[in-house]
Amino acid sequence: MSPDTSETVETDAGTARVTWHRAARPRLVLAVSHGAGGGIEARDLKALAATLPGHGVSVALVEQPWRVAGKKVAPAPKTLDTGWRGVWPALTAPGLPVVAGGRSAGARVACRTAAPLGAHAVLALGFPLHPPGRPEKSRAGELLGAGVPTLVVQGGNDPFGKPDEFPEGPYELITVPYGDHGFAVPKRSGTTEEQALAVLTDGVVRWCGSLG
Repeated sequence: MSPDTSETVETDAGTARVTWHRAARPRLVLAVSHGAGGGIEARDLKALAATLPGHGVSVALVEQPWRVAGKKVAPAPKTLDTGWRGVWPALTAPGLPVVAGGRSAGARVACRTAAPLGAHAVLALGFPLHPPGRPEKSRAGELLGAGVPTLVVQGGNDPFGKPDEFPEGPYELITVPYGDHGFAVPKRSGTTEEQALAVLTDGVVRWCGSLG
């Protein structure tokens, strides 16, 4: 599926880019950003952009200014938040409720800024609950403090936090069996990448449909 349109947005952190995949009759906008180690070509973001417009949800893939500028290393969380806040007016321009989303570092940004920006809900893909091997460095507070309906989609073997490590809280969690931090699954699992991504997209479609 080719994108409908791409626009650049000036923010206090630099120039960001939004690539739109529009639904014919949208009722929601799902805005999702990438993580610190990749861009909007991530398999989960591409799958959402290909699937959700057919279910009445326009998808806006957001590239943070550091990615647009060609830098290899993500800036500090405060700068990521600044970039995301700067893009928000473009995301709300269609006049629809906006679900703030992201994968990994982008999920943290969405959680931290959801309430102040007036996000309708949060979609956290591969939420990095802690650095690999450092469970004592928990980031659960960001997730629990989102303040809006939240869906976490987590790989069953994510080294940044397996599903059973997550605390109880006011959010829903979907597990992609055998998935790693990027939802890749080992061949020995007997699960294909297509099946793994279907767990993700089917869950997000259902959840979006449940949002008031």
